[in-house]
Amino acid sequence: MTNEGEFPPTVIIVHPKEKRKKCSVEPLRGRDGFAFWKFPKCGPEPLDGYVRLGIGGPELAPEDASKGLLILDGTWKLTEKMEQEYAEVPVRSLGPWETAYPRVSKLFEDPGAGLATIEALYAAYVQLGRNTDSLLKHYYWREEFLRLNETRIGSSV
Repeated sequence: MTNEGEFPPTVIIVHPKEKRKKCSVEPLRGRDGFAFWKFPKCGPEPLDGYVRLGIGGPELAPEDASKGLLILDGTWKLTEKMEQEYAEVPVRSLGPWETAYPRVSKLFEDPGAGLATIEALYAAYVQLGRNTDSLLKHYYWREEFLRLNETRIGSSV
């Protein structure tokens, strides 16, 4: 398992319409190893050597373990628009993880492989062999997410 400091900080870009109160990664703000940017502004971290979590790219692999991780945070419709700004950052997808987050959109259908941002972050860290301690500490659906993905988590540790 790799430790913080062996790779660049995880950059989480939050859409301004994302409600911070409902944001699943908000408890990570200010924690070492994480940088938060407010879309469309960029922070000081260069994105060379980063991969972006998304759907449709090759699956995260051991070769990605030392790379920085870029995560876009917002509704599916908002992140689709954000992706254009970060098209130069190679996309990596996750394996077959299941969400515990209850979907309630009456306007749009979420992708079948869609996870809450904190779930995607946790899954990526598991797949990359990074420390997951307390990532889900404040996530309301933590126990259900861990139960649903027990086999996946156990096989990656």
